[in-house]
Amino acid sequence: MTIKSIYGLCLLSTLLLTCSHIPQRSTAYLRLQGSDTMYLLAQHWSEAYMKENPDLSIYVTGGGTARGFQALINGETDICTASRPMLPHEVRLLAEQYRRLGVSHMVAKDALSIYVHPLNPVSDLSVSQLKEIFTGQTTNWKEVGGSDSPIRVIIRSPNSGTYFYFKEHVLNNQAYLTTAITRYSNEAIAQAVLDDPTAIGYGGTAYGNQVKHCSVNGIAPTIENVVSDRYFISRYLYLYTLDTPRGLVNDFITWIMDKPGQIIVAQTGFIPIFGTVPANPPR
Repeated sequence: MTIKSIYGLCLLSTLLLTCSHIPQRSTAYLRLQGSDTMYLLAQHWSEAYMKENPDLSIYVTGGGTARGFQALINGETDICTASRPMLPHEVRLLAEQYRRLGVSHMVAKDALSIYVHPLNPVSDLSVSQLKEIFTGQTTNWKEVGGSDSPIRVIIRSPNSGTYFYFKEHVLNNQAYLTTAITRYSNEAIAQAVLDDPTAIGYGGTAYGNQVKHCSVNGIAPTIENVVSDRYFISRYLYLYTLDTPRGLVNDFITWIMDKPGQIIVAQTGFIPIFGTVPANPPR
């Protein structure tokens, strides 16, 4: 072996020995998937939490509450973000797969706003009027105090928890208008309404800053009215886990329920689970 070869081997050995002492970055990660309504909120939580915990990676995916529950059942996510409770058939599938029923964690409160175009003279609709519009019984704005023009109805996709919540609580489980146009996110519905003065849609109060948010039964969708339960179309938002959370999942959910996470709830346009952000939230 030549002196040059021996030198090369020594150099390689030195490099390998040096690299073995370089601290390795943690590969710890969490996966969140589900509600499109909660997507922005989940992103903000994750970004803030990763700043405090730089060795942790958190991956956030939307796709709708139904897809989030399916991902939880398939073992493809650690936490499902959900804008509705788990349905009986989802509980059954979870039980068949893991012999567990899942654990829900209420993390925020949300209200569904009725979006109309800023130039639309209609500013208040009753629950019965909304039911008639979204089931197709009322088809012209003049029937509810607006101009003589057809109503273009825009709704969420069936994999959305918001779709089912609105159908259950506003339509009394009657079918949506068959010609209703489907959009896959709150932002998309708000944009579609903004693009068409004859359109009406619904979505979270945290979205659609440029559209008009109608009152319902004379009550505006304000934080105060939601906290006091005066506004009719309000709901809780959830995180779901397979079992009682432990380790990284438990630490993350505990942080969300504590003051830092609840401040982000308020900053994102939702309502903290306690109504306001408490100085010392219960643990």
